[in-house]
Amino acid sequence: MTTPSVPAEEKRLLDPGFELTLRPMRYPDFYEHYRNAIKNTWTVEEVDLASDVADLAKLTAEERHLLGRLVAFFATGDSIVSNNLVLTLYKHINSPEARLYLSRQLFEEAVHVQFYLTLLDTYLPDPEDRNAAFAAVENIPSIREKAQFCFRWINEVEKLDSLQTKADRRRFLLNLICFAACIEGLFFYGAFAYVYWFRSRGLLHGLATGTNWVFRDESMHMDFAFQVVDTVREEEPDLWDDELAAQVTGMLEEAVEAELQFARDLCGDGLPGMNTDSMRQYLECVADQRLARLGLPIRYGSENPFGFMELQGVQELTNFFERRVSAYQVAVEGTVSFDDDF
Repeated sequence: MTTPSVPAEEKRLLDPGFELTLRPMRYPDFYEHYRNAIKNTWTVEEVDLASDVADLAKLTAEERHLLGRLVAFFATGDSIVSNNLVLTLYKHINSPEARLYLSRQLFEEAVHVQFYLTLLDTYLPDPEDRNAAFAAVENIPSIREKAQFCFRWINEVEKLDSLQTKADRRRFLLNLICFAACIEGLFFYGAFAYVYWFRSRGLLHGLATGTNWVFRDESMHMDFAFQVVDTVREEEPDLWDDELAAQVTGMLEEAVEAELQFARDLCGDGLPGMNTDSMRQYLECVADQRLARLGLPIRYGSENPFGFMELQGVQELTNFFERRVSAYQVAVEGTVSFDDDF
């Protein structure tokens, strides 16, 4: 289908086509996201997992089960995000500035995949155990349900060549919100909580160090995606109606339940400072934060039960910058706040 030519001043972010010109720059904020991401560079080789190997021997059977399930989810989680980024977001967000950022995000997802591969090689020396972890999306019900949730929203838009109708654009917005708010913003944040629970008990410092850096990347990914949503809502306010708002709320409710099933699998009857009830409260708190960021009423009214997550926003990041400011950060400006995320 041939798309009629549209004057530059009338073009919108989701209009079909493949805009190539960076000047005049229509979306300078997206370009700033790209520039800030470049400053935020790290490599897997900087993560020292040596002490983690000794810590593995200290874990109880229940803790080993939790850690095994966690790394099994990590094994493919970022790969799913990468596929959607390439097949959907890069295809339909018609802004060269935004595509610069998405290209950088794809690199970061590749680094995350390498980090999790390294975790699996370190934590699961037996090849059969590693193979089982990579097959978790087929063989472990709690992980399979989360993967199917992701695939369903990919399938909603994967076959769309262009966003020609309002219905198509709403489907795209739901896909974008799903990956920002539910997958990167809820599934991954649930996983981060388990990591920092171990860290609060003096265990798996290498895992926590790498997760600090993944966490920062994911926060930036969400911020970019939500800014895309803000831009689309400003350009096409009629796309965002009560029906779409209800779909977003329902999507987050479903994501909370899927992640809670994962928590039941990981926590069993409960561990010291980590159990299904506390994780439910935490997930509800995070879901409310995502809804509030989208300008929607909160759904749960829950508070964060994990004091170690509040500490993460203050102590861990401070220590991290003191330790890695020259190697990891390159002239980062501004501040990082964890309040809205946790």
